[in-house]
Amino acid sequence: MTTTPGNASSNLPGKPPVVDLATWQAAREELLVREKAHTREGDAIAAARRRLPMVELDGAVEVTGVDGPVPFLDLFQGRDELVVYKHMWYDGAPHQGQCEGCTTTAWHVKDAVYLNARGVSFAVLTSGPWDEVAPYVEFMGYTQPWYSVRGVEAPVGGEMGHIVCFLRDGDRVFLTYSTTGRGNEPVNGSLGLLDMTPYGRREAWEDNPEGWPEAPQAGSPVGGHGAPICWYWRSDADGVATWGPTSRPVPQWTRPGATPVETLGRVGPPD
Repeated sequence: MTTTPGNASSNLPGKPPVVDLATWQAAREELLVREKAHTREGDAIAAARRRLPMVELDGAVEVTGVDGPVPFLDLFQGRDELVVYKHMWYDGAPHQGQCEGCTTTAWHVKDAVYLNARGVSFAVLTSGPWDEVAPYVEFMGYTQPWYSVRGVEAPVGGEMGHIVCFLRDGDRVFLTYSTTGRGNEPVNGSLGLLDMTPYGRREAWEDNPEGWPEAPQAGSPVGGHGAPICWYWRSDADGVATWGPTSRPVPQWTRPGATPVETLGRVGPPD
């Protein structure tokens, strides 16, 4: 199975059993019991998250954005709460060489209007130098504020790939929460929708019925189960999934001026 449009197959490798509507409804209601229990457990975890202690930090530490160096406190934009995503960066790499995993997160928060309406600001922090970051942000069409935190210590700088929450009390700033890895998934609405589909994410770690389609060999990372993960996060100019030198993170193909490429231009791991 390919991921390119217009290639719908009439001979699917695995399909759910066909039943009448009443049988389907009974099975759906049985699953709904488990879904509601899952939701309630998520609510309980969120309640515990709101009861975590917090750590004070220096809100005057400077980060660099479109207006030059500014104090971290400015990122709150006068609001009491701030959520940031820390975007990894490959120094010197062209746009197509930047982190595909971080792209999935940043792309899904292109508009923070609902966060702002609730009194929460949002920004993207990255370890990349601003002179490289600025043209990348313009190319991607991001409208949320980005800042370079190169040389800034944690928790403002430090390890990338995290979602981090901060609270402001006047001029005092506090770290309240941080997560990474699959903890970032709530930002990615596409993953939530894929989990509702018959074939899910098509990643080998998933518990699928026998005969379900396998993940393509796209050169993507291998997960803990020894099989490809995240294979659909990159593709070539023809829409074929690949993590090879002809690939871009998939949103880049929607950007004006995106052309076929022959290298990722990466030298060493991301910061």
